[in-house]
Amino acid sequence: MTPNPSTAVERLAPDECWDLLAQTNVGRLAVLVDGHPDIFPVNYVLDGDSIVFRTGAGTKFWSTLTTPCALESDGYWPLSGKAWSVVVRGQTHLVLDRQERADVDAVGLDPWQPGSKDCYLRLTPETVTGRRFETKRPDLWGTPLNDARLDEFH
Repeated sequence: MTPNPSTAVERLAPDECWDLLAQTNVGRLAVLVDGHPDIFPVNYVLDGDSIVFRTGAGTKFWSTLTTPCALESDGYWPLSGKAWSVVVRGQTHLVLDRQERADVDAVGLDPWQPGSKDCYLRLTPETVTGRRFETKRPDLWGTPLNDARLDEFH
């Protein structure tokens, strides 16, 4: 990790990024849809040096197979008042092998949303970057989204 004194942002080494990605299972998948960026929440599992998620055969599925995409995940440590963000950029590939699918199911790749999510996609990274930073208002990071205190920022 390399601290940046002007902004108090630490750049994270790739191995630290993978460690952080393993601590959560939710991210935001950024794709191009008809030439415009779009973002979808996904739950994922790590499988070696790749990320696997499930989806239906819709917009997200077709967009990830035809253009590069990025997955961002983040977290917050209340005791230190620090947050982190990791971005994985690369290509996705359809997972067709039954044993591969069974292996990722065995480690908990269950879709959150009801409906058919029978398309397994593997994001193979070209780059993995991350950063850690101190938060300006640590009290807000631990606040539920429906808390009235957040209204002052809208």
